[in-house]
Amino acid sequence: MPELRQNFFSKEWVIIATERAKRPEELAMHRMAEPVPAFVETCPFCPGNESQSQHEVFRAPAAAGEPWEVRVIPNKFAALSSELQPTRNPQHMRRRIDGFGFHEVIIEAPDHSHCTALMTDAHVAKVIGVYRARYNALSADRRVNHITIFKNHGADAGASQSHPHSQLIATPVIPSQVRHRLFEALRYYDDAGECMFCHMMESEIADQTRIVLKSEHCVAMEVFASATPFATYIFPLRHMASFGDISDTEVADLARTLRMLLAKMYVGLRNPDLNYTVRSAPADYAGARHLHWYVSVIPRLTRTAGFELGSGMFINTVLPEAAAEFLRNVVVEKVAGVGAG
Repeated sequence: MPELRQNFFSKEWVIIATERAKRPEELAMHRMAEPVPAFVETCPFCPGNESQSQHEVFRAPAAAGEPWEVRVIPNKFAALSSELQPTRNPQHMRRRIDGFGFHEVIIEAPDHSHCTALMTDAHVAKVIGVYRARYNALSADRRVNHITIFKNHGADAGASQSHPHSQLIATPVIPSQVRHRLFEALRYYDDAGECMFCHMMESEIADQTRIVLKSEHCVAMEVFASATPFATYIFPLRHMASFGDISDTEVADLARTLRMLLAKMYVGLRNPDLNYTVRSAPADYAGARHLHWYVSVIPRLTRTAGFELGSGMFINTVLPEAAAEFLRNVVVEKVAGVGAG
């Protein structure tokens, strides 16, 4: 029978539609795999084509004479401009702020054909290290109040370039969804005296039903009220409010966990379009006892329709417990191209 489950973090309700529930493997993408070249002459992100893109703001390794492995540039079609100032117009019904912000592209690898699921753990760690470096650098700008790091993989997830890349947007305001979660986390801390995310992790690790992967420093899991099929979350086991506080050891461990999770989706769901996002408290909340950053990985296996748009309530046709079991059982290390080196 169908049931409604409440998201522990946001208090939003989700319908688990068991009457039309699908086996996890039924949602695998069935499309022809097209060969992707390592270099595309017209791609502005490929090595040798740097003049086709915006000026570089960061690279790894940093030495100018060495070939780059990860490169950061301003987005050519930026949603916000760092040339403006966040000047406010406080009119009662027409509040506005001049469009200040930073919008950057993190080019994840020189090879046009790469995707995160098939990279080495070491290279994914370099990418996450660049995320941290840019997060901390932009957080130092007092005009910035929130930073979102995200990846769009595939056309259905919003990717306009196939070359592996992520994006970062720094805004002068804290988005309302983030504010709502900050409020719920503080309310829980006031009631229970502990971080709601730490409490949830301890409970889920003890239960094991929705755990996909657990490492020394991270755990990947389906949450009890997943809004969409295979929505998977990676939490650091150490309590941290701000992503900027992640250590080098934790960067390496997160890279292994994220790469393994994406590889399981790549194999088990046949390379689905997906988004992943680093969901962090604003840097000003660093050290807060009630907040905990995490990474959300959302495969685009279903479409948002009228009910979701009209109610804000999602319908999930795959039990989170079944999704976790399916991903746990996907074997990836024997697949050509998937490596941990």
